Amino acid sequence: MQEASEELIQKFRSPAYPGSLFLSFEGIEGAGKSSQLKRTTEYLEKKGYRVLVLREPGGTTFGERLRKAILETSKDLHPLAEAHLFASARAQLLYEVIMKELEVAGTAIICDRYIDSSLAYQGIGRNLGFKTILTIHENFPLNLVPHLTFYFKIDVETSYSRQKMRNAPKDYFESQGSDFYQKLIDGYDKAAEMFPGRIKTIDGNREMGPIFEDVRSLLDQLILATSTSDQNA
Repeated sequence: MQEASEELIQKFRSPAYPGSLFLSFEGIEGAGKSSQLKRTTEYLEKKGYRVLVLREPGGTTFGERLRKAILETSKDLHPLAEAHLFASARAQLLYEVIMKELEVAGTAIICDRYIDSSLAYQGIGRNLGFKTILTIHENFPLNLVPHLTFYFKIDVETSYSRQKMRNAPKDYFESQGSDFYQKLIDGYDKAAEMFPGRIKTIDGNREMGPIFEDVRSLLDQLILATSTSDQNA
């Protein structure tokens, strides 16, 4: 599996819209993203942000149709087909929603999954490698990444336990075996090593309260850094 070059990695940057934030939440099934997303939304709204929550794939009519096609398929998709479908939905979401909304100062956009899901699921889970995924995304606007990504890390056993408690029907990816889930964890860990300034790993095996305290602390640091940068611009 070929490694991504430093030159390729350096092509990815956060969007520069003064006063606005771009965030993403990542993790395997059962990681607690939804609960933390709700708390984060409420916290940012109290701070005066206009918060938009988007999901991937989805967020646009085009993206939602692709989401249904992918997650409800009964046949295996080729890994490259998966990767390009997700990238297509992401490009449309950036073009139609994210870039336009971030132009409004005081906006915070939170994506439930983003490029790091592609790195973990297709890059490592489907054995395409990070180089392939990053190459698909190297051109604008797909090279835009969040200011901050929260990766809620849990183990495979915790994931299965929480999925069992939810007792919800499994989609295309949720129905994969434990080996696949472990590869996803390995993929997220590798992504966090590749983008240490952006991806922050949070222990998701704990109670919701302590987890959110970690999220809040990182958010406050980002908000302070962003406001200082805007003042100096």
